[in-house]
Amino acid sequence: MSINTSFIGELKHESGNTRKLLERVPLDNPSWLPHEKSMTIGRLATHIAELPVWVARILSADEFDFAAHTFKSHAASSQQELMQIFDENLNAAVESLQQATDEDFLKIWTLRRGDTIVAQIPKKVAIRNITLNHIVHHRGQLTVYLRLLNVPVPGLYGPSADERF
Repeated sequence: MSINTSFIGELKHESGNTRKLLERVPLDNPSWLPHEKSMTIGRLATHIAELPVWVARILSADEFDFAAHTFKSHAASSQQELMQIFDENLNAAVESLQQATDEDFLKIWTLRRGDTIVAQIPKKVAIRNITLNHIVHHRGQLTVYLRLLNVPVPGLYGPSADERF
């Protein structure tokens, strides 16, 4: 099995869990946060929806420099906008993966902030860490937010206290 086929299968499978979670985010109060050092629920959910964009960023260039790019923090204002952000980024990620060869995944990718190198790793490792693991990490955070807001938490890898299979 080619590397891109494996990543496409995993990304599509995980996107089902991500979608279940994002669909439950209450955006009636997008500025809610559980702690002053936490992201707001609107920003956290939007960040999760944006993360698949990193697949295309990693595959399309051999480095990414945070010092050369400015990011404007955004929080979706509606469920429709949140899901549109997720769907657009997921579709772009799948397209990028479909076009990639096994050799593309073996190339070294550099993450930097100006002269400071954060990581130099094969693109397949970058996709796993910067995208897939990152999404799973923030989904875990979002389940805690939902629990604190008394929103039923979906089962992701098995049943949850709120959802049986």
